[in-house]
Amino acid sequence: MQPSRSSAPRPSPDTGQLRRVALSGLLGTAVEFYDFLVYGTVAALVFGDLFFPGADPAVGTIAAFGTFAAGYVARPLGGIVFGHYGDRIGRKSMMLLTMALMGCGSFLIGLLPTYDSIGVWAPVLLVTLRVVQGIAIGGEWGGATLMVVEHAERTQGSRRGLWSSFTQLGAPIGSVLSAGVVTLVSALPDDDFRAWGWRVPFLLSVVLLAVGLFVRLKVAESPLFLQAEREPARKPPVVEVLRRPKPVLLAACVGIGAFTAQSLLTGFMISYAVDEGYSRPQVLTAVTLASCVALVALPAASALSDRVGRRPVVLAGAIASAALAFPVLALVDSGSPGLLILALVLGHGIAQSTMYGPLGALLTELFGTEVRYTGASLGYQGATLIGAGFSPLIAGSLLASYGGGSTPVSLLLCAGAAITAVTVWRMRETHTDTLGSPAPRPIAPATEGTPR
Repeated sequence: MQPSRSSAPRPSPDTGQLRRVALSGLLGTAVEFYDFLVYGTVAALVFGDLFFPGADPAVGTIAAFGTFAAGYVARPLGGIVFGHYGDRIGRKSMMLLTMALMGCGSFLIGLLPTYDSIGVWAPVLLVTLRVVQGIAIGGEWGGATLMVVEHAERTQGSRRGLWSSFTQLGAPIGSVLSAGVVTLVSALPDDDFRAWGWRVPFLLSVVLLAVGLFVRLKVAESPLFLQAEREPARKPPVVEVLRRPKPVLLAACVGIGAFTAQSLLTGFMISYAVDEGYSRPQVLTAVTLASCVALVALPAASALSDRVGRRPVVLAGAIASAALAFPVLALVDSGSPGLLILALVLGHGIAQSTMYGPLGALLTELFGTEVRYTGASLGYQGATLIGAGFSPLIAGSLLASYGGGSTPVSLLLCAGAAITAVTVWRMRETHTDTLGSPAPRPIAPATEGTPR
């Protein structure tokens, strides 16, 4: 006999809330990476001419990526500001504010006049909006990830890594969306693309913003924050974090490899591959397919980290990224569209995703509840500043200085992966810890020198 519908098991209220929180985190990160990759892609294609005309093409590209880096410089400030209020008045309100600032900043970039219209004010306004975005993004990831992990602790504590991967999945989803939209508009005649087509991806970000805000308004505050809120107030969270800086330094260093690979193999790779003779649609197709592979690799790596630990999974990704650095760029230099796809699938879709997937859970596990928003945000944004903010600028400068050859890009990939590998080797395992306050020591003692 068929069971009645009323007798079927239903998800508990906590599990239903966790799903909404996970969706809100995914949408927030999707907005972040959509904005990030749209800017990086359009900057590589036309911003040098539109906002920095008259310069040598290489110098114009470097200047365009300089405004890209400006947004990253502002991120730690956003981590401090939003982290402070997120630790003091709540995660949810900061999530709403950061998403609104991110989406509005991207929309306004799509409305900016170019250098031909208002002169030097065009790059000034561009940099200003990038800084506003950077400040907002500096607080976005921390709030979104903490909400997911802290809600998961209540009902799915042993699967924090898997649930946190929903926030991380926003990265490849944002990449797929941005590459798809830019591919469509870049198919326009070149004059139309330069005149108005480049604006369309920025203006469309308002759609993601509206959906994300709608979902976030329906989520409940973190239960761990509500519990910690009843405890006596301490010093400002940033003071508490910087008094014992080891966890935040470890958090920053362990993420550098993932962000170096992500930045060099997406936004910067579009500029590099086009210069090597690939068409824009070919490169954007390769980025899109690599991001689709990441949609599978990210949750797989995160779920595996729940079983075997964060350290061995991240370490495996770092070793793979370093080992593939030179082969990946050799495949790109081959001139074959098929090998370009293979290169980005291996380097970005698999190796980078293996490093990046467990980071959401790992970074939150390094801090106590009262300072978790501030500490995790500062660590994460420190990693993005060094790994993603400066690596395209450094790579572009080295290629312009030394002329040709992909060796500088490969060496940067190896350097980022090496920093992550050494850092994670020195850390203690955290995947079996119970979230609470204070957080346990982050450094492994001598007897824990190798991953478990």
